[in-house]
Amino acid sequence: MLVLVMMLGLMQYRLWFGEGGIREFNDIQARADALEGATDTLKARNDRLAAEVVDLKTGLDAIEERARSDIGMVRQDEQFFWVPNVDTGKGPAAKTGVVQP
Repeated sequence: MLVLVMMLGLMQYRLWFGEGGIREFNDIQARADALEGATDTLKARNDRLAAEVVDLKTGLDAIEERARSDIGMVRQDEQFFWVPNVDTGKGPAAKTGVVQP
């Protein structure tokens, strides 16, 4: 009977603390959960970038929006009014006060 109890204790020890036991499983599961969270964040960023690439390849609206916001382009049928002493905080005109071609 004593031998059976000792064997049961040994098997329980190996189950909880041995190689491939419950403790190691919980550690691996925690690392996998942390990596999954990081992967989800990166996947969301990649999805946004992929959508932007598709939009830039297929749609002219995205290209026009980029040109307007980045370099201040104006269409031919529009009129541009520059009001001196007004700081919008965007573009080179906001820094120097002068719009250069």
